Amino acid sequence: MAQLRNAAQRYMQNSVETASPAKIILMLYDGAVKFCNIAIDAIEKKDHPAANLNIQKAIKIIVQLRVSLDMKYPVAQEFDTVYDYIYRRLVEANLRKDEDILKDALKHIKTMRETWKEVMRLNNAT
Repeated sequence: MAQLRNAAQRYMQNSVETASPAKIILMLYDGAVKFCNIAIDAIEKKDHPAANLNIQKAIKIIVQLRVSLDMKYPVAQEFDTVYDYIYRRLVEANLRKDEDILKDALKHIKTMRETWKEVMRLNNAT
């Protein structure tokens, strides 16, 4: 079992190391979605430590997406505004352990992910 886990970890590390910048952004969005879903489940189960941990992971991803913006492009300001909103909603959801607020943040993360996928498609980025 340990061998399988190590192989999976090596595969994931290799996937990240060989991914294009556009694909890495998509992977970050996927991670944020995953951690929000885990946190929603944890809130439903009243597992506040797990909810906190996973919301914090989603927050870190949003912060990373935000600091990686290249502000010389006009659309970056629009992305920054949305990231700021998502960040504030995630913090609020974490403070209150509020599933509805977290679902609102998740909805916006998913919208951003779909927007990014469309940008990738239009630019033939993989």
